[in-house]
Amino acid sequence: MNLLLVLGGTFVCVAGGVPGLLLPPGRAARRIATGGSVLGSLLGLAGAVGAAVTGRVETMTRPWPLPGAALHVELDALSAIFLVPLFLVSAVAAISGGRSFGDAGHPSDARRTRFFYGLVTGAIALVFLARNGLLFLAAWEVMALSAFFLITADRQSRESRDAGRLYLFATHVATLGLFGFFSQLRHVTGSTELVPLPPGVAGTDGGTALFALALFGFGFKAGLLPLHFWLPPAHAAAPAHVSALMSGVLIKTGIYGLVRFTSLVPDPPAAWGDALMLLGVVSAVLGVAFALGQHDLKRLLAWHSVENIGIIVLGLGAGLAGRAAGRPEWALLGFAGALFHVVNHGLFKSLLFLGAGEVVHVAGTRDMDRMGGFGRVLPKTAFFFLAGAVAISGLPPLNGFASEWLVYLGLFDRARASGADALRAAVAAPALALTGALALACFVKAHGSVFLGTSRSEEPQGEVEPHAPGEPAAHVAPMAILAGACALLGLWPAGIAPALARAAAIAAPGPLPKGTLAGLASLAAIGFSSLALVLLLGAVALFLKSRFAAAAPTAGPTWDCGYSRPTARMQYTSSSFARGLVGYFGWALLPRARGVPVAKLFPARAHFESHVPDTVLDRAIVPAFRAGAWIARKGRILQGGRIQLYLLYVVATLVALLFRV
Repeated sequence: MNLLLVLGGTFVCVAGGVPGLLLPPGRAARRIATGGSVLGSLLGLAGAVGAAVTGRVETMTRPWPLPGAALHVELDALSAIFLVPLFLVSAVAAISGGRSFGDAGHPSDARRTRFFYGLVTGAIALVFLARNGLLFLAAWEVMALSAFFLITADRQSRESRDAGRLYLFATHVATLGLFGFFSQLRHVTGSTELVPLPPGVAGTDGGTALFALALFGFGFKAGLLPLHFWLPPAHAAAPAHVSALMSGVLIKTGIYGLVRFTSLVPDPPAAWGDALMLLGVVSAVLGVAFALGQHDLKRLLAWHSVENIGIIVLGLGAGLAGRAAGRPEWALLGFAGALFHVVNHGLFKSLLFLGAGEVVHVAGTRDMDRMGGFGRVLPKTAFFFLAGAVAISGLPPLNGFASEWLVYLGLFDRARASGADALRAAVAAPALALTGALALACFVKAHGSVFLGTSRSEEPQGEVEPHAPGEPAAHVAPMAILAGACALLGLWPAGIAPALARAAAIAAPGPLPKGTLAGLASLAAIGFSSLALVLLLGAVALFLKSRFAAAAPTAGPTWDCGYSRPTARMQYTSSSFARGLVGYFGWALLPRARGVPVAKLFPARAHFESHVPDTVLDRAIVPAFRAGAWIARKGRILQGGRIQLYLLYVVATLVALLFRV
């Protein structure tokens, strides 16, 4: 029944976009597209929650005429953990992104968005359900192409077109890696089905090749550094609700692929776990460092996806290390923490992207150095964005703290061991703590520069949409739902513990640890502590409100620094706030800064701005492609257009081959 609900919801999501592609632009097309996404997502969500709660495995197989292929789908607890955030985020993002489904701007772009939004949701769901390799690849390619058309929805934007081309290149390179992976899997197992590997294969060269291909193909889609370079441009250029779906769910297909593959390996080598832990640490620390250097709001959030993918992969590495060492408690805490963070990141990152979309829509810019004071214009958005910032920074009482706590516990347990295991965990745990501290600093910068102070732009800001007073309910309600889910999982993490334990048991087959996940991680105590913190903060807020209620309100700047006429130029910008922290990572970020030096006591005018390019893309890949293009242009001299010259090339090649023989 649960599988039928998920498949039915998937079909409705896909079918709901078809009328929007065919109907003329207008309110009817927008409502049909939004309604199809919401209805289909609710059906799929009901089935996914049912599978997560019961742990029942449901399978359906139908023949497919393509050789080696089969319509083989299966719903288990591991698939359900990924499907729940997919359908929840798809529904709320469709409601929030209704303006992109409408007829404002370019009707053809709205048609494209309506159709491919439902199609990408259905394709992602099929990726999580497929158990046949060819069916998996077919769903993967539909997902990749649908996301490309969503990224390039604004066809008049050069940024969108460039980001789409880069994404298309990256996703097809990743797909080539997956073709190699499934070919090698068929060579090892004799089948295209996702079935367990024979014991002992993982330690052979064939097993190592399987792991390398899986890490390359799935890591590319997940945005794991240094395979991340497509992610910040694509998520920044896409519409906000598409960015929420891509960052919150689509990149998790790479994580799902890694988890599903390693679950098929009965005896993973310890080196696999160590490799994932190393890549996770690098991606988490450098991802948040690059985010600190951004002044584009959506690009900043995109870099935090790289960071959080690193945290998830760190948890997966800790879980694999536990399996290799025969320590089921390490495996349970590592995999459960990683899967919990998959759910949590889908919630709070979608919340942040939807909030950023509201700000960008009103401000008309993504540059945080030109923002400020939006807390008065968009107070509800400011509150929910703050909730998402607290969650992504890993602070109690919200859900980001609970999932990171599980990863910490897995690392701490490993650190108490002896030998190399303790040393590796002793390095990874402080790196995770450093990531959290830098994330907190980054979102202090983001929230402060966007919502606090006064406007830094000399141009008039956009207005809130005229069809609704203040912030439209259709845009606020999705953020409220996601913020409520973040609060629920933060205050009651023990509620999801049984579902996480079932999914972790599939990800780490073998002997189970003594005790439940909630008992091992003290999740009930975490929930009570979070609730106590909420009550304490509420009591302090009520006390301060009553204490200062009698004070006469005054209007004026928060702090004038002794100036008789303060201006917005005296406020910290996002660039100046992060300048010191960016400098500490200058060896990796290679920032570029421009400014007018202050040469006298009262300068007439000064400015400072910084730009942090993507080291991998701008310093390595782009120069390499330019060098290749230069060599190709110079090589055109060999193409003289004369057949005699081409025959000479053939003869010279044959002579060279004869000499070689």
